[in-house]
Formats: sequence, structure tokens, C-alpha cells
Amino acid sequence: MKYSLTLLLLLFISSAFAQQTTGSKKLIQFTGIITDVDSNTVVPYVTVTNLTNKGQRYAANYKGYFSFIAHPGDTILYTAVGYRDLLLSIPTQIDDSKYTAMVKLKAEIMNLPTVRVYPWATVEEFTRDFMAMKIADDDFSIAIRNVSQESISGLMQTLPRDAGEISGINFKLNHDRALNKNMVQTNPLLNPFAWGKLMQSIFKGDKSRSEGN
Repeated sequence: MKYSLTLLLLLFISSAFAQQTTGSKKLIQFTGIITDVDSNTVVPYVTVTNLTNKGQRYAANYKGYFSFIAHPGDTILYTAVGYRDLLLSIPTQIDDSKYTAMVKLKAEIMNLPTVRVYPWATVEEFTRDFMAMKIADDDFSIAIRNVSQESISGLMQTLPRDAGEISGINFKLNHDRALNKNMVQTNPLLNPFAWGKLMQSIFKGDKSRSEGN
């Protein structure tokens, strides 16, 4: 019974001491804005972790603003994707019930290793495709093929006429039309076919008169 009373007394004293210690620790409203150290632009959605208070986590909003209850002297960790982790402590001597901080994060440059993507899953697939691959011709072979008779004939049948070619064809047609127009005889006496018909008419006339006499 004596030991039980002693144990209960020790538990009561330790509980009272703990409550007294906890109650003496000051609470403050800790707020802040998180920005980039180089551009002074806000860093949104940063994770704010109070390492002293059992790793309690908070999140800044899209404007980089955060606010939560903390104690003076608490250690705060700021983490964000693309930025270096920042570890800061709240000052231990704070006269007011609130404390505001301007937090600056440094952007972290991440150099990722080079990744090469191959279209073949196995070595066997690569070997099969390599053996079936058609080797391209060199420049001389390509030039010979492009100026061959078959290639030129195909291009002549499929390619449209350009402006220079159309202009040349029109000029030739107009020239031929002008020459043919000058060859047309307006005087029937200058036409050899007309002379032939005239001679036939004369012969027929002479023959008719001789038969009439």
C-alpha cells in the first residue's frame, strides 16, 4: 500500500510538472510568404514542415502564403519541387503573439542523365531489321537515276507546265498563226488552183462551141 501511494504521488507530480512546462511555452501565429530568391516571384504550394512539433506539415497556397500555430524556437523545413530545401528556425525571443517571415527559396538546377530510346526491344529484333534494311544509294547513283530517260519522261507527263514554257508555246502558236494568215491569197488569179479551174472552163467552152458549129 505504501509503495502504491508513493507511485501515485510520483505520477501526479510528474504530470503537474509536465503541464506546467507545456503551459509556460509560448504560442505564436507564424505566417509568411515564400518567394524566389532571384526573381522575387512567389513560389506556390510549398510544403512547410514543423520539425520540432512532431513533423507537423502545412502547405502554402498559390500565392506562397502560409499561416499556422507554432512556438518560438521551432525549426521549420521548406520544401518544393525544383527548389533547394531550406531549414530555418523561428526566433526564440518574440514579444508579440504573432511573427511574420519572408522566406526565400533558391531554384535547383537538376541535370538528368541522357536517355537513349531504341525501337528494338531485343538484340534479335535489331539484327533482323538490320539485315532486312535497304542500303541507300550514294549521290552519284541518285543523280544518274534522276536524269535517266524513264525519270524525265515520267516528270514530263506528271509535272505541270511552268510560266516560261507556257509563254514559249503561246509565242510559237501566234507566230505560226501569223504565217498562215499571210499565205492566204485574196486574189483568185494568183491562186494556181484557180488557174486550173479557169483553164478547164475555157476548154469546156471551146468544146461546146465546136460542137454547136
